[in-house]
Amino acid sequence: MRIGMIAMSGTRAFNPELTKLGLTLHGFVERGKVIASLPSLGLLTLAGLTPPDITVEYHEIPDLDAIESPPAGLDAVAISSFTAQIGQAYRLADRYRALGIPVILGGLHVSALPDEAALHADAIVIGEGEPAWPSVIADLRRGALGARYDTRGESFDLARAPMPRFELLDIPRYNRLTVQTQRGCPHSCEFCASSPTISPKYKLKPVEKVIAEIRRIKELWARPFIELADDNTFADKLHARLLAKAMAKEDIRWFSETDVAVADDEELLRILGDSGCAQLLIGFESPTAAGLDGLEQRANWKLKRLDRYKRAVERIQSHGITVNGCFVLGLDHTGPESFEDVARFVRESGLYEVQITVQTPFPGTALYRRLQDEKRLLYPGAWERYTLFDVNFRPTDMTVAELESGFRNLAGELYSARATRARRGPFLRNEIRRRRGSAGHQPVEA
Repeated sequence: MRIGMIAMSGTRAFNPELTKLGLTLHGFVERGKVIASLPSLGLLTLAGLTPPDITVEYHEIPDLDAIESPPAGLDAVAISSFTAQIGQAYRLADRYRALGIPVILGGLHVSALPDEAALHADAIVIGEGEPAWPSVIADLRRGALGARYDTRGESFDLARAPMPRFELLDIPRYNRLTVQTQRGCPHSCEFCASSPTISPKYKLKPVEKVIAEIRRIKELWARPFIELADDNTFADKLHARLLAKAMAKEDIRWFSETDVAVADDEELLRILGDSGCAQLLIGFESPTAAGLDGLEQRANWKLKRLDRYKRAVERIQSHGITVNGCFVLGLDHTGPESFEDVARFVRESGLYEVQITVQTPFPGTALYRRLQDEKRLLYPGAWERYTLFDVNFRPTDMTVAELESGFRNLAGELYSARATRARRGPFLRNEIRRRRGSAGHQPVEA
């Protein structure tokens, strides 16, 4: 049996003006392109769970319209996609099914809208894929594939996680590979499409398994750049310290996402600085109380941290780790002034990098349900517009046109060559001084 693992990758804005802006401003949607170019760790993990007598292929299709024909010679296909690309994923699934080839669909979008996905698949996987995959394989073998494999209510133990099949990748195509160290997040942000859908429970992968995956990548790529495919890597500080100390021995550079509380732990920052951590992406979301109030629904956690934002950037970057600060435009109770609020914060905080997106009500999120109830969704079901860069809802304190133009103008301001040099220059100069001053500094001991 030959199974094709197919990732529908790629990123683009639906609005042609935004697409044009992306072509003229190097920094605009840069992070989005990085995300889109990452291999599908979920599919590689399921490949690692597949028995060795079954041949597994891994394919990426960034644009179905740009290829003459999809991968052939397969007995079954498993397809995963972003929400913005799900229409193309459905088209691909329909083509395979027309050929009599069974199709399994899974991922965040499928888990959020299983009835929609089921119209284009022989089987769908809802929730975490690992608990379902052995049954999927067994049913494929006997020619009796089930319609739904629903693992909601279960919680896969990451201590049992298989080794992803990194060797299926064409390694030179990538500038970074992914490893997962945890799932879920202790916070409950209204717009989050990941943790509530797949892993509501926060859980950790044993450090030794993480290091084993990194070493497997190093067998294929001598000095790789690793992205930790986590929702909030350092929410558990004890696990974070153990992980960073272990990674310090691997001679790699790496990137991760976490919350601003990482800046409260000076010991952890010191360890991270010695471990090869190049950048931390932190979701600040808004530099104002109006934007943050109620965004984190469990304890209003982000609002309570607002007064520490600038100090957090300074502390993290003083350890030689750049901060990529993320901001969401169009949040409720923010108006046209919010664009200058973000620009001012970026200037005053010393952020090395910045990412701006438009608030996006992904299906399955609390935000989507609320905006649907409030009849504020502009294009329900038009998933190609759910790109993080296109406006698909009515804001509370500005018009749709004001949000679109304000976003474009802010992108032009933040990602111009001049602004990028001004933003990165102070960090680079400070880092030169820091390294000169730390000559002879000893590495962190385990």
